[in-house]
Amino acid sequence: MIDLSTDYLGLKLKNPLVPSASPLSRNLDNALRLEDAGAAALVMYSLFEEELRAEDAMLDRFLTCPDFGHSEAANFLPSAPFEDGLERYVSQLQKLKARLGIPVIASLNGVSRSGWVELGRALEEAGADALELNVYHVAAEMWENGEAVEARYLSLLRDLRHAVKLPIVMKLSPFFSSLPNFVKRLEHAGAQGVVLFNRFYQPDIDLDTLCVVDRLHLSYPDEALLRIRWLSILHGRTGLTLAATGGVHSHDEALKMLLVGADVIHLASCLLQHGPARLTRILQDIERWMGERDYASVAQLKGSMSQKNLLDPAAMARLSYLRVLDSFSPQPGVWS
Repeated sequence: MIDLSTDYLGLKLKNPLVPSASPLSRNLDNALRLEDAGAAALVMYSLFEEELRAEDAMLDRFLTCPDFGHSEAANFLPSAPFEDGLERYVSQLQKLKARLGIPVIASLNGVSRSGWVELGRALEEAGADALELNVYHVAAEMWENGEAVEARYLSLLRDLRHAVKLPIVMKLSPFFSSLPNFVKRLEHAGAQGVVLFNRFYQPDIDLDTLCVVDRLHLSYPDEALLRIRWLSILHGRTGLTLAATGGVHSHDEALKMLLVGADVIHLASCLLQHGPARLTRILQDIERWMGERDYASVAQLKGSMSQKNLLDPAAMARLSYLRVLDSFSPQPGVWS
């Protein structure tokens, strides 16, 4: 019997496959189907601080002061209490904890120091097993240098670390000038893990209307390559849990992530496209592949092809760049 278990943020998981933050966790039935399909844990959809602040402002405007200058308007105020965004999120978290037998990780996307601390405390009190901090910051100001960007992340993490006892995992983008150094600093600041990588959704332009439009593009398997490189470089050089997210659509990508050092694999796009059966299929294919090669456990497999274990460590660094460029040849007839 192959041991598929793995450790994530101090949690013992039955396997490395974890549905990541997506709309799927908004529905209890969907969450139960994911657990039945083999999910080892579940990351909830993200709670955005900006949305909560906007909702509070709207409620204050239309419920607290609607009769200003129009006293008869007070008669139209609803008598039932309103449930705000945080209350809805906490309620869903508690429902998931009550019905699921797997860990539930809350996902917090905050912008202010006070917001992260207040929301983090509320999620801890609601029973979350861990906190994933989805830091989505686009450094678009000319005066904001890389050091200031990193300082923002570290300051937010330290404040939250002092406020909650839960394990904290930082979901990062790949756009740091020295990712290994920054990961080490996150470890010193109190993080228990990192998720590589957040996907920035890019604005597009409609050429007919000349308007900027937002389009959601799900991931594709080639995106896994960036994660493979950096997981390989980080494995064995940090005590943090390493999670891979983005580009995993089959057991091929999942196995490669594990081979270079991922502790868990986060899934979203493939589940949105194909449903919970895809998770079961990936899990079965991982176990079949390991059995054919006499692997006894995920622990034995994990990190065996990370940079520190390669006979040619440069394969994950600059030398591979040169080799790849020199290896390309145009098809016959294209340039002749």
